[in-house]
Amino acid sequence: MKKVIMLAAALIGIAVLTGCSKKESISAKKLTLTDGVLKIGTEIGYPPFEYYAEDGKTPGGFDIEMGTEIAKRLGCKVEFVDTAWDGILAGLDTEKYDCIMSAMTITPERQANYDFSCPYIGNGQSIVLLKTSKLQIKTPSDLAGLKVAYQAETTSDIFMKKQAANGLKYQPEEYDKVLNAFDDLRLGRADAVCADVLVSIDYINKPDSPFVIVWKGIPDEFFGVSLKKGNAALQTAITKSIKDMFADGTMEKISQKNFNADMVSTAKNK
Repeated sequence: MKKVIMLAAALIGIAVLTGCSKKESISAKKLTLTDGVLKIGTEIGYPPFEYYAEDGKTPGGFDIEMGTEIAKRLGCKVEFVDTAWDGILAGLDTEKYDCIMSAMTITPERQANYDFSCPYIGNGQSIVLLKTSKLQIKTPSDLAGLKVAYQAETTSDIFMKKQAANGLKYQPEEYDKVLNAFDDLRLGRADAVCADVLVSIDYINKPDSPFVIVWKGIPDEFFGVSLKKGNAALQTAITKSIKDMFADGTMEKISQKNFNADMVSTAKNK
């Protein structure tokens, strides 16, 4: 009888341990800061990737649609956290959101401090003028002596600083949003804009656009979803979702809707 009681106690103990193990396993698989919600940090002021609709409240754009679809595939609701670009990585550090989807280029400097999903779109730099401009700009070196507008702390900023380091003398006009750079070009307060070609394409494709792209760089940059270091489970889940979206045509569909072209295939096998 004692052996039976001891055996029963042992079985109960195993059951308790199994229950704890299962609970810990579920906890270990938790992907997001808030159960069932994927919080995405983004700067909603960078069309065609992120922007507000005419109502000034509803976010739209490539990254918004992609993020919404990824959340759906993860079985989560989506919440977008509009954040100024110069503080967007700090928000990730302090866990204001789970990840960043905001046309963020994967660079070695960023990879040293943050994890990234697989690339989802390729990009390069471009130079934009007014159609009425009399300037003859064919290469970045032709920007000498001109007012060049770009968004601060972006790859366009890095690109122009590299030109300066190589001896190009120009007047930098830095803005907190790319919208303001294009606005000042339109108003004649800047001579040219340096911006991601994916952004510039959106501006020149608008009806009655006053802009023209006069130079395009090689698409040697790739955007990815940025995450805090060590969040391997969410990184893996997001990467799988992106690859699945490439495979089933969803990525190209989102690209066609926002660019009227397939701008994602260059990143498909990266």
